[in-house]
Amino acid sequence: MSYLSRYRAGSEEQARLNVFAQRGLVRAQSTLNDIRAILFTLNALSVKPCSAEHIAILRRLTANTRSVDEIDYFENGLLKCTSWGGITDERIEQPAADFITEDGIKVTIRMVPLVSKGNPVMAAQYNAYGVLTVPERFADVIVDEGIQLVIASDTGKILSTLNSPNEQLAARIIADPQNVEDDNFLFSVERSAGFIAIALEPKRYLFIRLHKEDMLFVPIGILLAVLAIGCVFMRTRRRLSPLGELIIAVKKHELIAHYQPIVELASGRCVGAEALLRWQRPDGEVLRPDLFIPLAEESGLIGAITDQVIGLVVRDLQAMLVSDRSLHVAINLSADDIKDGRGLDAIQAALADTGIENRQIWLEATERGFIDITSACLTLGHARELGHAVSVDDFGTGYSSLSSLQKLPLDAVKIDKSFIDKIGTDSASSSVTPHIIAMAKTLHLGIFAEGVETQGQADYLRNQKVEYAQGWLFSAAMPVEEFISYYKKNREQFPD
Repeated sequence: MSYLSRYRAGSEEQARLNVFAQRGLVRAQSTLNDIRAILFTLNALSVKPCSAEHIAILRRLTANTRSVDEIDYFENGLLKCTSWGGITDERIEQPAADFITEDGIKVTIRMVPLVSKGNPVMAAQYNAYGVLTVPERFADVIVDEGIQLVIASDTGKILSTLNSPNEQLAARIIADPQNVEDDNFLFSVERSAGFIAIALEPKRYLFIRLHKEDMLFVPIGILLAVLAIGCVFMRTRRRLSPLGELIIAVKKHELIAHYQPIVELASGRCVGAEALLRWQRPDGEVLRPDLFIPLAEESGLIGAITDQVIGLVVRDLQAMLVSDRSLHVAINLSADDIKDGRGLDAIQAALADTGIENRQIWLEATERGFIDITSACLTLGHARELGHAVSVDDFGTGYSSLSSLQKLPLDAVKIDKSFIDKIGTDSASSSVTPHIIAMAKTLHLGIFAEGVETQGQADYLRNQKVEYAQGWLFSAAMPVEEFISYYKKNREQFPD
Protein backbone atom coordinates (compact mmCIF):
# COMPACT_ATOMS: atom_id res chain seq x y z
CA MET A 1 0.00 0.00 0.00
CA SER A 2 2.91 2.32 0.65
CA TYR A 3 4.17 1.58 -2.86
CA LEU A 4 0.67 2.10 -4.27
CA SER A 5 0.31 5.45 -2.56
CA ARG A 6 3.57 6.60 -4.17
CA TYR A 7 2.53 5.28 -7.54
CA ARG A 8 -0.87 6.97 -7.33
CA ALA A 9 0.64 10.23 -6.15
CA GLY A 10 3.07 10.27 -9.07
CA SER A 11 0.47 9.19 -11.61
CA GLU A 12 -2.10 11.72 -10.46
CA GLU A 13 0.41 14.55 -10.46
CA GLN A 14 1.53 13.56 -13.96
CA ALA A 15 -2.07 13.35 -15.13
CA ARG A 16 -2.75 16.77 -13.61
CA LEU A 17 0.22 18.23 -15.45
CA ASN A 18 -1.03 16.64 -18.67
CA VAL A 19 -4.38 18.37 -18.22
CA PHE A 20 -2.79 21.80 -17.73
CA ALA A 21 -0.47 21.30 -20.70
CA GLN A 22 -3.47 20.39 -22.85
CA ARG A 23 -5.34 23.45 -21.61
CA GLY A 24 -2.35 25.55 -22.59
CA LEU A 25 -2.42 24.10 -26.10
CA VAL A 26 -6.12 24.87 -26.44
CA ARG A 27 -5.59 28.45 -25.23
CA ALA A 28 -2.64 29.01 -27.58
CA GLN A 29 -4.47 27.57 -30.58
CA SER A 30 -7.57 29.64 -29.79
CA THR A 31 -5.50 32.83 -29.56
CA LEU A 32 -3.74 32.09 -32.85
CA ASN A 33 -7.09 31.28 -34.52
CA ASP A 34 -8.47 34.66 -33.37
CA ILE A 35 -5.41 36.43 -34.78
CA ARG A 36 -5.54 34.41 -38.01
CA ALA A 37 -9.22 35.24 -38.52
CA ILE A 38 -8.57 38.96 -37.96
CA LEU A 39 -5.63 39.02 -40.41
CA PHE A 40 -7.56 37.18 -43.11
CA THR A 41 -10.54 39.50 -42.58
CA LEU A 42 -8.32 42.58 -42.83
CA ASN A 43 -6.69 41.43 -46.05
CA ALA A 44 -10.13 41.19 -47.63
CA LEU A 45 -11.02 44.84 -46.89
CA SER A 46 -11.64 47.09 -49.87
CA VAL A 47 -11.75 50.48 -48.11
CA LYS A 48 -9.16 53.19 -48.73
CA PRO A 49 -6.12 52.52 -46.51
CA CYS A 50 -5.79 54.79 -43.47
CA SER A 51 -8.97 56.64 -44.25
CA ALA A 52 -11.30 57.50 -41.38
CA GLU A 53 -13.48 54.54 -42.34
CA HIS A 54 -10.44 52.22 -42.45
CA ILE A 55 -9.16 53.29 -39.02
CA ALA A 56 -12.68 52.94 -37.57
CA ILE A 57 -12.78 49.33 -38.80
CA LEU A 58 -9.35 48.65 -37.25
CA ARG A 59 -10.54 50.08 -33.92
CA ARG A 60 -13.74 48.06 -33.96
CA LEU A 61 -11.93 44.81 -34.69
CA THR A 62 -9.39 45.58 -31.95
CA ALA A 63 -12.12 46.35 -29.41
CA ASN A 64 -14.16 43.24 -30.29
CA THR A 65 -11.31 40.72 -30.27
CA ARG A 66 -9.85 39.77 -26.89
CA SER A 67 -6.62 38.48 -28.40
CA VAL A 68 -5.83 41.70 -30.28
CA ASP A 69 -4.43 44.85 -28.66
CA GLU A 70 -3.48 46.82 -31.77
CA ILE A 71 -3.78 46.53 -35.54
CA ASP A 72 -1.16 48.08 -37.85
CA TYR A 73 -1.24 48.81 -41.58
CA PHE A 74 2.01 48.96 -43.56
CA GLU A 75 2.86 50.28 -47.02
CA ASN A 76 6.21 49.51 -48.64
CA GLY A 77 7.44 48.07 -45.35
CA LEU A 78 6.66 51.21 -43.33
CA LEU A 79 3.91 51.74 -40.78
CA LYS A 80 1.27 54.05 -42.22
CA CYS A 81 -1.54 53.85 -39.66
CA THR A 82 -2.82 51.82 -36.72
CA SER A 83 -6.00 51.27 -34.80
CA TRP A 84 -4.76 54.21 -32.71
CA GLY A 85 -4.87 56.49 -35.77
CA GLY A 86 -2.60 57.76 -38.52
CA ILE A 87 1.21 58.01 -38.40
CA THR A 88 2.60 61.37 -39.42
CA ASP A 89 6.33 61.93 -39.00
CA GLU A 90 7.78 58.80 -37.39
CA ARG A 91 9.43 56.20 -39.64
CA ILE A 92 8.59 52.73 -38.32
CA GLU A 93 9.55 49.61 -40.29
CA GLN A 94 7.83 46.23 -40.24
CA PRO A 95 9.52 44.01 -37.64
CA ALA A 96 11.54 41.00 -38.74
CA ALA A 97 9.85 37.64 -38.17
CA ASP A 98 11.18 35.07 -35.71
CA PHE A 99 9.26 32.32 -37.52
CA ILE A 100 6.50 31.86 -40.10
CA THR A 101 3.44 29.63 -39.63
CA GLU A 102 2.27 27.09 -42.20
CA ASP A 103 -0.35 29.52 -43.55
CA GLY A 104 2.12 32.35 -44.05
CA ILE A 105 1.66 34.41 -40.86
CA LYS A 106 4.94 36.01 -39.77
CA VAL A 107 5.44 36.04 -36.00
CA THR A 108 7.78 38.30 -34.03
CA ILE A 109 7.96 37.04 -30.46
CA ARG A 110 9.13 40.16 -28.59
CA MET A 111 8.97 43.78 -29.73
CA VAL A 112 8.19 47.15 -28.17
CA PRO A 113 5.18 48.88 -29.80
CA LEU A 114 6.60 52.21 -30.98
CA VAL A 115 3.21 53.88 -31.20
CA SER A 116 1.74 53.08 -27.78
CA LYS A 117 5.22 52.77 -26.13
CA GLY A 118 3.83 49.94 -23.99
CA ASN A 119 5.31 46.70 -22.68
CA PRO A 120 6.87 44.17 -25.08
CA VAL A 121 4.27 42.45 -27.23
CA MET A 122 4.04 39.75 -29.88
CA ALA A 123 3.45 40.73 -33.52
CA ALA A 124 1.73 38.65 -36.20
CA GLN A 125 1.86 39.89 -39.80
CA TYR A 126 0.10 38.82 -42.97
CA ASN A 127 0.68 40.88 -46.12
CA ALA A 128 0.07 44.58 -45.33
CA TYR A 129 -1.43 44.07 -41.88
CA GLY A 130 0.04 43.36 -38.47
CA VAL A 131 -1.58 42.48 -35.17
CA LEU A 132 -0.06 43.11 -31.75
CA THR A 133 -1.03 40.98 -28.79
CA VAL A 134 0.18 40.46 -25.25
CA PRO A 135 2.26 37.22 -25.21
CA GLU A 136 0.69 36.16 -21.94
CA ARG A 137 -2.60 35.53 -23.74
CA PHE A 138 -1.11 32.36 -25.27
CA ALA A 139 -0.75 30.95 -21.75
CA ASP A 140 -3.84 32.59 -20.26
CA VAL A 141 -5.28 29.63 -18.38
CA ILE A 142 -6.26 29.03 -14.77
CA VAL A 143 -3.84 26.64 -13.04
CA ASP A 144 -3.45 25.20 -9.55
CA GLU A 145 -0.93 26.51 -7.06
CA GLY A 146 2.64 25.73 -8.07
CA ILE A 147 1.88 24.95 -11.73
CA GLN A 148 4.08 26.72 -14.27
CA LEU A 149 3.34 26.82 -17.99
CA VAL A 150 5.46 27.34 -21.11
CA ILE A 151 4.01 27.77 -24.61
CA ALA A 152 6.45 27.47 -27.52
CA SER A 153 6.23 27.27 -31.28
CA ASP A 154 6.83 23.93 -32.94
CA THR A 155 10.22 25.35 -33.98
CA GLY A 156 11.17 25.58 -30.28
CA LYS A 157 10.83 29.34 -29.73
CA ILE A 158 9.21 30.22 -26.40
CA LEU A 159 6.15 32.40 -26.98
CA SER A 160 4.62 32.79 -23.54
CA THR A 161 5.02 31.66 -19.93
CA LEU A 162 2.92 31.56 -16.78
CA ASN A 163 4.21 31.77 -13.17
CA SER A 164 7.87 32.37 -14.09
CA PRO A 165 9.13 28.91 -15.12
CA ASN A 166 12.83 28.14 -15.63
CA GLU A 167 13.17 28.90 -19.35
CA GLN A 168 16.55 27.12 -19.60
CA LEU A 169 14.95 23.91 -18.31
CA ALA A 170 12.02 24.47 -20.69
CA ALA A 171 14.43 24.84 -23.63
CA ARG A 172 16.12 21.54 -22.71
CA ILE A 173 12.74 19.81 -22.48
CA ILE A 174 11.67 21.17 -25.88
CA ALA A 175 14.91 19.98 -27.45
CA ASP A 176 14.85 16.43 -26.02
CA PRO A 177 11.94 15.67 -23.65
CA GLN A 178 12.72 11.93 -23.44
CA ASN A 179 16.17 12.44 -21.95
CA VAL A 180 15.56 15.28 -19.50
CA GLU A 181 15.47 14.48 -15.80
CA ASP A 182 15.36 17.12 -13.12
CA ASP A 183 15.66 16.68 -9.37
CA ASN A 184 13.41 19.63 -8.62
CA PHE A 185 10.59 19.54 -11.17
CA LEU A 186 7.99 17.24 -12.69
CA PHE A 187 6.86 18.14 -16.20
CA SER A 188 4.49 17.15 -18.99
CA VAL A 189 4.87 17.94 -22.71
CA GLU A 190 1.96 18.15 -25.13
CA ARG A 191 2.12 19.00 -28.83
CA SER A 192 -0.44 20.07 -31.41
CA ALA A 193 -0.57 21.97 -34.69
CA GLY A 194 2.13 24.62 -34.43
CA PHE A 195 2.56 24.60 -30.64
CA ILE A 196 4.38 22.86 -27.78
CA ALA A 197 3.04 23.20 -24.22
CA ILE A 198 5.04 22.31 -21.10
CA ALA A 199 3.47 22.19 -17.64
CA LEU A 200 5.96 22.10 -14.75
CA GLU A 201 5.58 21.67 -11.01
CA PRO A 202 8.12 21.66 -8.16
CA LYS A 203 8.46 18.18 -6.69
CA ARG A 204 7.63 19.47 -3.21
CA TYR A 205 3.98 19.46 -4.28
CA LEU A 206 4.35 15.77 -5.06
CA PHE A 207 5.47 15.14 -1.47
CA ILE A 208 2.37 16.92 -0.18
CA ARG A 209 0.14 14.67 -2.29
CA LEU A 210 2.21 11.63 -1.28
CA HIS A 211 1.58 12.37 2.39
CA LYS A 212 -2.17 12.49 1.73
CA GLU A 213 -2.01 9.21 -0.16
CA ASP A 214 -0.04 7.59 2.66
CA MET A 215 -2.65 8.68 5.18
CA LEU A 216 -5.26 6.91 3.11
CA PHE A 217 -3.52 3.78 1.90
CA VAL A 218 -1.16 2.69 4.67
CA PRO A 219 -4.01 2.01 7.16
CA ILE A 220 -5.81 0.10 4.45
CA GLY A 221 -2.66 -1.94 3.86
CA ILE A 222 -2.48 -2.86 7.56
CA LEU A 223 -6.10 -4.00 7.44
CA LEU A 224 -5.63 -6.06 4.28
CA ALA A 225 -2.58 -7.80 5.80
CA VAL A 226 -4.92 -9.37 8.31
CA LEU A 227 -7.12 -10.90 5.62
CA ALA A 228 -6.45 -14.20 3.95
CA ILE A 229 -4.21 -14.02 0.88
CA GLY A 230 -6.74 -15.95 -1.14
CA CYS A 231 -9.44 -13.39 -0.38
CA VAL A 232 -7.11 -10.59 -1.42
CA PHE A 233 -6.47 -12.26 -4.77
CA MET A 234 -10.17 -12.87 -5.36
CA ARG A 235 -11.06 -9.25 -4.73
CA THR A 236 -8.24 -7.70 -6.73
CA ARG A 237 -9.28 -6.71 -10.22
CA ARG A 238 -6.97 -5.89 -12.96
CA ARG A 239 -7.84 -2.60 -14.61
CA LEU A 240 -7.08 -2.21 -18.29
CA SER A 241 -5.45 0.94 -19.61
CA PRO A 242 -7.40 2.91 -22.24
CA LEU A 243 -5.03 1.53 -24.87
CA GLY A 244 -5.59 -2.01 -23.64
CA GLU A 245 -9.35 -1.56 -23.84
CA LEU A 246 -9.04 -0.17 -27.36
CA ILE A 247 -6.85 -3.10 -28.48
CA ILE A 248 -9.48 -5.53 -27.20
CA ALA A 249 -12.25 -3.49 -28.85
CA VAL A 250 -10.49 -3.76 -32.22
CA LYS A 251 -9.91 -7.48 -31.80
CA LYS A 252 -13.56 -8.07 -30.81
CA HIS A 253 -14.90 -5.79 -33.56
CA GLU A 254 -16.70 -3.49 -31.13
CA LEU A 255 -16.33 -0.62 -33.62
CA ILE A 256 -19.43 0.22 -35.67
CA ALA A 257 -20.21 2.70 -38.43
CA HIS A 258 -22.91 5.36 -38.37
CA TYR A 259 -23.82 7.23 -41.52
CA GLN A 260 -24.54 10.97 -41.82
CA PRO A 261 -26.40 11.90 -45.03
CA ILE A 262 -24.75 14.21 -47.56
CA VAL A 263 -27.35 16.40 -49.30
CA GLU A 264 -27.16 18.22 -52.61
CA LEU A 265 -28.22 21.75 -51.66
CA ALA A 266 -29.63 22.71 -55.06
CA SER A 267 -32.08 19.80 -55.21
CA GLY A 268 -32.43 18.60 -51.60
CA ARG A 269 -31.51 15.07 -52.72
CA CYS A 270 -29.40 12.80 -50.53
CA VAL A 271 -26.46 11.72 -52.71
CA GLY A 272 -24.62 9.66 -50.12
CA ALA A 273 -23.26 9.62 -46.60
CA GLU A 274 -20.11 9.99 -44.55
CA ALA A 275 -19.15 6.87 -42.60
CA LEU A 276 -18.46 7.94 -39.01
CA LEU A 277 -16.88 5.50 -36.57
CA ARG A 278 -18.34 4.72 -33.15
CA TRP A 279 -17.08 2.47 -30.34
CA GLN A 280 -19.94 0.46 -28.87
CA ARG A 281 -18.64 -0.78 -25.54
CA PRO A 282 -19.93 -4.01 -23.96
CA ASP A 283 -21.92 -2.01 -21.38
CA GLY A 284 -23.86 -0.32 -24.22
CA GLU A 285 -22.05 3.01 -24.02
CA VAL A 286 -21.26 4.48 -27.45
CA LEU A 287 -18.10 6.62 -27.73
CA ARG A 288 -17.43 9.25 -30.40
CA PRO A 289 -14.25 8.88 -32.48
CA ASP A 290 -12.60 11.99 -31.03
CA LEU A 291 -12.38 10.11 -27.71
CA PHE A 292 -10.29 7.21 -29.06
CA ILE A 293 -8.94 7.98 -32.55
CA PRO A 294 -6.05 10.16 -31.21
CA LEU A 295 -5.00 7.22 -29.01
CA ALA A 296 -5.24 4.89 -32.00
CA GLU A 297 -3.04 7.21 -34.06
CA GLU A 298 -0.43 7.50 -31.32
CA SER A 299 -0.30 3.74 -30.70
CA GLY A 300 -0.25 2.56 -34.34
CA LEU A 301 -3.74 0.98 -34.17
CA ILE A 302 -5.17 3.38 -36.74
CA GLY A 303 -4.32 1.09 -39.67
CA ALA A 304 -6.36 -1.79 -38.24
CA ILE A 305 -9.22 0.62 -37.51
CA THR A 306 -9.17 1.95 -41.07
CA ASP A 307 -9.42 -1.64 -42.33
CA GLN A 308 -12.46 -2.25 -40.11
CA VAL A 309 -14.20 0.94 -41.27
CA ILE A 310 -13.80 -0.12 -44.90
CA GLY A 311 -15.08 -3.58 -44.06
CA LEU A 312 -18.10 -2.12 -42.25
CA VAL A 313 -19.02 0.07 -45.23
CA VAL A 314 -18.82 -2.89 -47.61
CA ARG A 315 -20.86 -5.09 -45.27
CA ASP A 316 -23.50 -2.45 -44.55
CA LEU A 317 -24.01 -0.86 -47.96
CA GLN A 318 -22.72 -3.24 -50.65
CA ALA A 319 -26.20 -4.13 -51.87
CA MET A 320 -27.32 -0.49 -52.07
CA LEU A 321 -24.11 0.70 -53.72
CA VAL A 322 -24.32 -2.01 -56.38
CA SER A 323 -28.02 -1.42 -57.10
CA ASP A 324 -27.79 2.40 -57.03
CA ARG A 325 -24.71 3.73 -58.80
CA SER A 326 -25.58 7.33 -57.85
CA LEU A 327 -25.00 6.56 -54.16
CA HIS A 328 -21.62 7.49 -52.64
CA VAL A 329 -20.00 6.87 -49.27
CA ALA A 330 -17.24 9.08 -47.83
CA ILE A 331 -14.47 7.41 -45.77
CA ASN A 332 -11.94 9.33 -43.69
CA LEU A 333 -8.25 8.58 -44.13
CA SER A 334 -5.84 9.19 -41.25
CA ALA A 335 -2.52 10.99 -41.59
CA ASP A 336 -0.72 7.62 -41.50
CA ASP A 337 -2.99 6.23 -44.23
CA ILE A 338 -2.03 9.14 -46.46
CA LYS A 339 1.65 9.10 -45.60
CA ASP A 340 2.30 5.44 -46.44
CA GLY A 341 -0.61 4.80 -48.83
CA ARG A 342 -1.66 1.60 -47.06
CA GLY A 343 -5.21 2.85 -46.53
CA LEU A 344 -5.67 3.06 -50.29
CA ASP A 345 -4.37 -0.49 -50.72
CA ALA A 346 -6.81 -1.68 -48.02
CA ILE A 347 -9.73 -0.07 -49.85
CA GLN A 348 -8.82 -1.74 -53.14
CA ALA A 349 -8.52 -5.12 -51.43
CA ALA A 350 -11.89 -4.69 -49.68
CA LEU A 351 -13.71 -3.62 -52.86
CA ALA A 352 -12.38 -6.48 -54.96
CA ASP A 353 -15.18 -8.71 -56.29
CA THR A 354 -17.88 -6.70 -54.44
CA GLY A 355 -19.30 -4.92 -57.47
CA ILE A 356 -18.77 -1.54 -55.78
CA GLU A 357 -17.10 0.98 -58.08
CA ASN A 358 -14.18 3.09 -56.90
CA ARG A 359 -16.00 6.29 -57.88
CA GLN A 360 -18.67 5.47 -55.27
CA ILE A 361 -16.12 5.70 -52.46
CA TRP A 362 -15.19 9.28 -51.66
CA LEU A 363 -12.07 9.81 -49.60
CA GLU A 364 -11.71 12.57 -47.01
CA ALA A 365 -8.27 13.55 -45.75
CA THR A 366 -7.71 15.74 -42.71
CA GLU A 367 -5.20 18.58 -42.98
CA ARG A 368 -2.86 16.75 -40.58
CA GLY A 369 -2.24 14.33 -43.43
CA PHE A 370 -0.68 17.11 -45.51
CA ILE A 371 2.36 17.73 -43.31
CA ASP A 372 4.35 15.52 -45.69
CA ILE A 373 3.12 17.19 -48.87
CA THR A 374 5.09 14.87 -51.19
CA SER A 375 3.56 11.69 -49.75
CA ALA A 376 0.13 13.30 -49.72
CA CYS A 377 0.37 14.22 -53.40
CA LEU A 378 1.43 10.69 -54.34
CA THR A 379 -1.31 8.94 -52.33
CA LEU A 380 -4.14 11.29 -53.29
CA GLY A 381 -3.03 11.41 -56.92
CA HIS A 382 -3.11 7.62 -57.05
CA ALA A 383 -6.56 7.62 -55.43
CA ARG A 384 -7.93 9.92 -58.13
CA GLU A 385 -6.34 7.79 -60.86
CA LEU A 386 -8.27 4.83 -59.43
CA GLY A 387 -11.50 6.82 -59.67
CA HIS A 388 -11.99 8.00 -56.09
CA ALA A 389 -13.09 11.58 -55.42
CA VAL A 390 -10.81 13.21 -52.84
CA SER A 391 -11.64 16.10 -50.51
CA VAL A 392 -9.87 17.86 -47.65
CA ASP A 393 -11.82 17.61 -44.38
CA ASP A 394 -12.23 20.44 -41.80
CA PHE A 395 -10.58 22.91 -44.17
CA GLY A 396 -9.29 26.08 -42.53
CA THR A 397 -8.46 24.61 -39.10
CA GLY A 398 -5.12 22.94 -39.73
CA TYR A 399 -2.01 22.99 -41.87
CA SER A 400 -3.31 23.80 -45.35
CA SER A 401 -2.32 27.02 -47.04
CA LEU A 402 -3.33 28.29 -50.46
CA SER A 403 0.01 27.21 -51.93
CA SER A 404 -0.29 23.65 -50.57
CA LEU A 405 -3.92 23.46 -51.65
CA GLN A 406 -2.86 24.28 -55.22
CA LYS A 407 -0.32 21.45 -55.18
CA LEU A 408 -2.62 18.75 -53.84
CA PRO A 409 -4.66 16.61 -56.25
CA LEU A 410 -8.12 17.35 -54.80
CA ASP A 411 -11.69 17.35 -56.01
CA ALA A 412 -13.32 19.28 -53.18
CA VAL A 413 -12.90 21.02 -49.82
CA LYS A 414 -15.13 20.57 -46.78
CA ILE A 415 -15.68 23.77 -44.77
CA ASP A 416 -15.29 23.14 -41.05
CA LYS A 417 -18.33 23.50 -38.79
CA SER A 418 -16.63 26.28 -36.81
CA PHE A 419 -16.90 28.55 -39.86
CA ILE A 420 -20.45 27.46 -40.72
CA ASP A 421 -21.50 28.41 -37.16
CA LYS A 422 -20.41 32.03 -37.83
CA ILE A 423 -22.74 32.49 -40.83
CA GLY A 424 -25.16 35.33 -40.16
CA THR A 425 -23.33 36.48 -37.01
CA ASP A 426 -21.30 39.61 -36.29
CA SER A 427 -18.22 37.58 -35.44
CA ALA A 428 -14.93 38.84 -36.84
CA SER A 429 -14.40 35.42 -38.43
CA SER A 430 -17.83 35.37 -40.11
CA SER A 431 -16.24 36.64 -43.32
CA VAL A 432 -13.87 33.67 -43.53
CA THR A 433 -16.52 31.36 -45.02
CA PRO A 434 -17.09 33.41 -48.20
CA HIS A 435 -13.33 33.65 -48.68
CA ILE A 436 -12.97 29.86 -48.44
CA ILE A 437 -15.81 29.46 -50.93
CA ALA A 438 -14.24 31.96 -53.32
CA MET A 439 -10.83 30.31 -53.02
CA ALA A 440 -12.29 26.85 -53.72
CA LYS A 441 -14.13 28.15 -56.78
CA THR A 442 -10.96 29.82 -58.04
CA LEU A 443 -9.20 26.46 -57.82
CA HIS A 444 -12.20 24.75 -59.49
CA LEU A 445 -12.87 22.58 -56.44
CA GLY A 446 -16.21 21.28 -55.25
CA ILE A 447 -17.42 22.55 -51.89
CA PHE A 448 -18.95 20.66 -48.96
CA ALA A 449 -20.25 22.28 -45.78
CA GLU A 450 -20.39 20.32 -42.53
CA GLY A 451 -22.29 21.12 -39.36
CA VAL A 452 -25.24 22.85 -41.08
CA GLU A 453 -27.86 23.25 -38.35
CA THR A 454 -30.20 26.06 -39.47
CA GLN A 455 -32.21 26.79 -42.57
CA GLY A 456 -30.57 30.21 -42.73
CA GLN A 457 -27.16 28.59 -43.03
CA ALA A 458 -28.42 26.26 -45.76
CA ASP A 459 -30.01 29.13 -47.70
CA TYR A 460 -26.81 31.17 -47.51
CA LEU A 461 -24.67 28.25 -48.70
CA ARG A 462 -27.12 27.49 -51.52
CA ASN A 463 -26.98 31.12 -52.67
CA GLN A 464 -23.18 30.90 -52.61
CA LYS A 465 -23.38 27.88 -54.98
CA VAL A 466 -22.02 25.43 -52.39
CA GLU A 467 -22.83 22.00 -53.82
CA TYR A 468 -23.20 19.70 -50.80
CA ALA A 469 -23.91 19.90 -47.08
CA GLN A 470 -24.38 17.69 -44.06
CA GLY A 471 -25.49 18.44 -40.53
CA TRP A 472 -28.32 18.17 -38.04
CA LEU A 473 -30.60 20.30 -40.23
CA PHE A 474 -30.82 17.26 -42.49
CA SER A 475 -29.98 14.42 -40.10
CA ALA A 476 -27.56 13.34 -37.42
CA ALA A 477 -25.33 10.33 -38.04
CA MET A 478 -27.41 7.17 -37.72
CA PRO A 479 -27.09 3.37 -37.79
CA VAL A 480 -27.15 1.75 -41.21
CA GLU A 481 -30.80 0.60 -41.03
CA GLU A 482 -31.99 4.13 -40.27
CA PHE A 483 -29.79 5.60 -43.01
CA ILE A 484 -31.18 3.19 -45.62
CA SER A 485 -34.73 4.17 -44.62
CA TYR A 486 -33.82 7.87 -44.71
CA TYR A 487 -32.22 7.51 -48.14
CA LYS A 488 -35.21 5.74 -49.66
CA LYS A 489 -37.67 8.30 -48.31
CA ASN A 490 -35.48 11.15 -49.55
CA ARG A 491 -35.32 9.66 -53.04
CA GLU A 492 -39.11 9.32 -53.09
CA GLN A 493 -39.43 12.95 -52.06
CA PHE A 494 -36.74 14.21 -54.45
CA PRO A 495 -36.61 11.85 -57.46
CA ASP A 496 -33.97 12.25 -60.14
